[in-house]
Amino acid sequence: MSARVVGAELDKLRTLPIVVLTVVGTIIGGIVLGAALAASAHQGGWDVPPVEVVVQSLPFVQVGMILLGVLPVAQEYAGSQVRTSLTAVPHRGRLLAAKSAATVLVAVVTAAVTVAVTFAAALLVVRSASGSESPARGLGVLAGAVGYLVLIAMLAYAIALQLRHLVPALVTGLALVVIASPVLAAQTERARWLPDRAAQQLYERGDAVLTPVTGTLVALAWIAVIGAIATQRFTRQDA
Repeated sequence: MSARVVGAELDKLRTLPIVVLTVVGTIIGGIVLGAALAASAHQGGWDVPPVEVVVQSLPFVQVGMILLGVLPVAQEYAGSQVRTSLTAVPHRGRLLAAKSAATVLVAVVTAAVTVAVTFAAALLVVRSASGSESPARGLGVLAGAVGYLVLIAMLAYAIALQLRHLVPALVTGLALVVIASPVLAAQTERARWLPDRAAQQLYERGDAVLTPVTGTLVALAWIAVIGAIATQRFTRQDA
């Protein structure tokens, strides 16, 4: 993998209107959610710190991150773009590594900005720097929220790499994170081993078994296994 190939993949994402709209929409969604949730709590007489507002917004914001994770792969298979990419970079492993790196970079920036503006919007409404949270705890939760969103995006990326097309990958990602996970969590403690539930320990830290470190490792294991299967398929089969 070279910086030139990663740069080319970043340029490719930057010039895709749907990717730009997804990034901007996710960030704007964070602002709206931050302000709305904080205003609702304030009007209800609840003392909810801005950090908690960020946490409450994550189940909604993660939808944008799922789409963002799916798009870099799905757009390749929407037409003949994948063949063009392989012509420019014949080494499939190098191409995939560059695409993965570009996706991680975009996801990190989008997640960080989204969390920051969500916090800022909530802060402007409640006029409280940290509420009941200590500054260190608050920063830790915000950093954990960024990490969580990046892991969700990369999980969606791995799913898309396996399924290749937009609709199946998006439906699978949303079904796993938005539907199946909450339902299973209400039924069994084993739901903690699902990738999104494990990753939530980055900002919740209330599980009796998983810690932020082990929760992250569980989520990364899911991504690694799905990604490894998809990578083998991509490198050994026709595009």
